[in-house]
Amino acid sequence: MNTTHFNLAIVDDDKLVVELLKNFFQETTTIEVVITAYNGVELIEALQENDTLPDMVLLDLRMDKMNGIDTMSVLKKEFPDIKIVVLSSHYKRSFMGFMLKSGANAFLPKEIEATKLLDILIEVHTKGHYFLPEQVDVIKEQLSSNTPKLTLASKDALSERELEVLKLICLQLTAREIGERLFITQRTVEGHKNRILLKTGVKNTAGLVLYSVQHNLIHPDDYFLG
Repeated sequence: MNTTHFNLAIVDDDKLVVELLKNFFQETTTIEVVITAYNGVELIEALQENDTLPDMVLLDLRMDKMNGIDTMSVLKKEFPDIKIVVLSSHYKRSFMGFMLKSGANAFLPKEIEATKLLDILIEVHTKGHYFLPEQVDVIKEQLSSNTPKLTLASKDALSERELEVLKLICLQLTAREIGERLFITQRTVEGHKNRILLKTGVKNTAGLVLYSVQHNLIHPDDYFLG
């Protein structure tokens, strides 16, 4: 298990859920909960006021004042570096495509076990995204020949090096691993990734996977193994 330390914000209108999750994560050596909030308005205010920003937000969907969808929209505009994991009791796997387009790095049901949730958050932190097995099936269906492609920039807009980096991202390599593979620094990899995101118009690495499959840069089975 990757034990890289990162900061987390928990946003849910159920105060008991917030406290239980906070206490669970604080017992680990991996996650520090730096913000708790009960709706999107409280989260945005805390982000604007706090000196320490979270690396990731664990976000509910149904909340008063500002729901999870509206909160994601604000986060992607004002705090684009913060990863978003949606944890909802209104989970449906058919919502996965919408969640990806909205900027979520992972979409999970609240019934998930706490230890499994911890593993997923670590994977999102290190790789940028996580798909449940059932979501992989939905994504494959959505990528069938009958599914309209997203309106994105042509792959020709990417340089040869950017295409190399993109393919390795889709193979779930971290920035450090990509740097070692291509003999460049991790900072250079992150620079390439940021330019790829800008050129393709997608919001996160999960979106890059979909972009790559839709533009025939990788085959679904090359990524969604097992």
